[in-house]
Amino acid sequence: MSKIVILDAKTLGDDLDLSLLDKFGEVIRYETTEPSDTLKRIKDADIVITNKVVITKEIMDKTPRLKLICIAATGTNNIDLNGAKNKGIVVKNVSGYSTKSVVQHTFAMALYLLEKMSYYNNAVKSGAWTTSKLFTDASKPFYEIAGKQWGIIGLGTIGNEVAKIATAFGADVCYYSTSGQNLQSDYPHKPLDLLLGECEIISIHAPLNETTENMLNAKNLSLIKNNAILLNLGRGGIINEADLAQELEKRKIYAGLDVIAKEPIRTDNPLMHIHAQERLLITPHIAWTSIEARNKLLEGIVKNIQTFLER
Repeated sequence: MSKIVILDAKTLGDDLDLSLLDKFGEVIRYETTEPSDTLKRIKDADIVITNKVVITKEIMDKTPRLKLICIAATGTNNIDLNGAKNKGIVVKNVSGYSTKSVVQHTFAMALYLLEKMSYYNNAVKSGAWTTSKLFTDASKPFYEIAGKQWGIIGLGTIGNEVAKIATAFGADVCYYSTSGQNLQSDYPHKPLDLLLGECEIISIHAPLNETTENMLNAKNLSLIKNNAILLNLGRGGIINEADLAQELEKRKIYAGLDVIAKEPIRTDNPLMHIHAQERLLITPHIAWTSIEARNKLLEGIVKNIQTFLER
């Protein structure tokens, strides 16, 4: 019977039925795992399930029974893949499970910022609308997506789905390939600086790597048009957060971030202390977490374990 250890079950949510894993063996579940606890928790495990807990070569060298690492995510950067390969340990991730969820969250953030939802919600609940003697409130004008330019940084699976919906809203979509290789598309490709300077809405759907790290910084954030919206649903670290904080303080642009360079966000992050909080929306890396997406993720993990055991 296999011993299966889940290192960070809390990241999957309390509503998932993890008993689906019981058929594969003994399941030991940890809500969270500190780096200092990883080795002692998996030293005699056959299968490990991890979302963000790091497993290094040094840890693998001391886990002789370990045969399979299931990543409860798409990204594999928390696993030493070369170390696993050299040890004969199979590593399996789950891809495509969260596409619809991330796309939906992209538009939730865009529309929240675009239509000044925070301001208008407060105008009603504070009593300001009640005392205004007007049936409406046009004090914070907003524009329509139709006819505007929507620039997508990273036109992969998620970026393409965002492009389709943005087009359905009536936007003119363009994109920038972060790899420089994805240049064949129905949408026009533009250099990054040109995209930043021309688009009213810009959304990032790219991975974090040597090419994209700190890709948006003081040098090019200044190119973004006044009143434009910048969204990051790719990875934290693509935008220099200190530079973005300064830009938000200097002029009227809007930003929606679902990812931060250091998660959870630290109290000393400059974005936590800007005055223009009404133009900044930050969500705690939840774009991938719809109920449907997390159930698909669990199904993918179950399938990966079953396929491995049946080979």
